[in-house]
Amino acid sequence: MIASNPFAELAAFIPPAAMQTYVVLMVVLVVVGTVLDMLHKKSARYFFENARAAKKNATRTLSAGEKGALALKTVAKEVLTSGEFNNPKRRISHLFTMYGFIIFVVTTAILIFAYPTPDYPAPTVVPLLWHLGAAMLCLGGYWFWFSIRVDVASEGVKWYRLNGRGDLFIVGLLGMASFALLWSFSMGAGALNRLFFVLFVAFSTLLFGSVYWSKFAHMFFKPAAAFQKRVIKADGSRENMPAIYDVADPEVQARFPDIPAYMGANPPNMGLGIKREAPNHF
Repeated sequence: MIASNPFAELAAFIPPAAMQTYVVLMVVLVVVGTVLDMLHKKSARYFFENARAAKKNATRTLSAGEKGALALKTVAKEVLTSGEFNNPKRRISHLFTMYGFIIFVVTTAILIFAYPTPDYPAPTVVPLLWHLGAAMLCLGGYWFWFSIRVDVASEGVKWYRLNGRGDLFIVGLLGMASFALLWSFSMGAGALNRLFFVLFVAFSTLLFGSVYWSKFAHMFFKPAAAFQKRVIKADGSRENMPAIYDVADPEVQARFPDIPAYMGANPPNMGLGIKREAPNHF
């Protein structure tokens, strides 16, 4: 069952051209929603203005090689391994969800465009990956919903409580992946199978059609922001923050008389702060 292409079976009722048109429409909705989200929140404008302001305060100019190395580090940590999460559970859940989504979306496009009918049987590995991607989405998404999301140390939201627009993204993901699997596993079950397919399409449309209101667009902006953060550290601009002073310098101590008390080697009245507990949050 998991080695068969469910979309090929669907071709008996829905023309492949209609399925392909739907996929293209979803891509258009993502692009339009992302652009509208950036215009509404002015995130792109803020990003470029902040980059220009930081460049003026830079103490050194980065070479193309240095920027390339920073880009590779960003891809390796923030993109491929989600290294920005200190909570291991949150990180693993995010990785399952992210890679499950990528595998599911890519294999869906392959099955619909390259092998739309039984006359063009798909290689066994493609539908296997399609089911695997959906299963990974469910694992990561439901882990977040029923374990991490309800954790008081992180969000502390009841599992049955919807957070309006804030939950559109995860609800769309979980609904799409869950009903995709149910639709595939119930193939040949008549009305029940058709119901699962309708719900699969409905949640897919919700996910890709609600980009303007959901957290979907952050997937495109987050890597760019992470890269810029590395650049401002490397070029000395420090994101327009004050310079780092040498607290042992007598001139600095004369300028800031409270340094010996609060910024010395063993400052009094200063506890562990956030290091008092393990990183259980995001």
